[in-house]
Amino acid sequence: MMEENLKRKLFFPVGRELTDFLKKHGRSLKLSATYEALRNFESSYPLLEDSLWESPIYESQVRERLNKALAETYVKLKTGGELSDAEHLMVDRIDYCAFGNSCPFRIRIVNQFNDNYDYYYIKRADASRIYGLALEHILSPNAMNFLIDGGTLIEEHIAGIPGDEYIKRYKDHPGLNKVRIAKEFVKFNERCFIRLLGDMRSYNYIVDMTPDFEEIQYRVRPIDFDQQSYEGRRSFYLPQFFKDNNPIVELCTQALNYETMQQYQDEERNLIRRRYRSSRQQMSELMSCMCGETLSTPEKIKQLREELTEYHDNKIFRECRTMGELVLYNIGTILNEPDILTISPMN
Repeated sequence: MMEENLKRKLFFPVGRELTDFLKKHGRSLKLSATYEALRNFESSYPLLEDSLWESPIYESQVRERLNKALAETYVKLKTGGELSDAEHLMVDRIDYCAFGNSCPFRIRIVNQFNDNYDYYYIKRADASRIYGLALEHILSPNAMNFLIDGGTLIEEHIAGIPGDEYIKRYKDHPGLNKVRIAKEFVKFNERCFIRLLGDMRSYNYIVDMTPDFEEIQYRVRPIDFDQQSYEGRRSFYLPQFFKDNNPIVELCTQALNYETMQQYQDEERNLIRRRYRSSRQQMSELMSCMCGETLSTPEKIKQLREELTEYHDNKIFRECRTMGELVLYNIGTILNEPDILTISPMN
């Protein structure tokens, strides 16, 4: 079992090529609210007991300006509509979390016509996280809604039950279909490894439960993308190796045999292959940017390069110079898509 006391990940600014890619695909806009403006609070107090979230306190004039800017930013994220559409929206709460790499602000927005509320997040724009979001949007079954403006990243809230809460409250529920949740965890594990998304401890993913006409359908999806291809250990990109996921791993071994797990892995690879083929041009542009970026340290790149060389029994990984190239070659090798490898500057 891997050591879970990790040092804070290095921050990598968004480069010009990635910014150009995001502008081309409608992800880079001029936003009313910025991360730095939200950091301008005087003090804070704990939101709830035993919570990592705090409620920042702003001067009245600052808060008034922020409320207007945050409502306008929500409209741009959700509808891309006119700023007048924000007139009926109210900022009910601003929360701040100093834990983790992105130190996010969570904004609670209320529709004053019907009291319906929603959340979104404002974070520092880290290149690792943006590549993680973009890869999730292209290769997974989940559409990701996010925007950037310089050093500010805006993300839509991903609804679901946090993995640690799911394990605590639902894993032993009498009505649980163990085969269905085990199947989804196997597929989630496969998606993470193929695109090298790391640190999927139980609080970094959610379980989305959807009632179907017979039983509940499940989907496991990540909510934290800071550790996109940063660490050097191969096991770091497999959720099954994190200690707090042990209860789900045990459930998988009880509910599924090896042949069934292999079938679900093959199913997920085929789905990812189809998604790649339908978004070939966008994927090519994204990976061209990523292959030229610095997204980790030389030591971690070297370690992952050697571990993937051994795992795949393929010396081509030793020629990779960046984490982006390792991601590219891991995707191409596992999916058996030789043409994806031509994206790399190595060719």
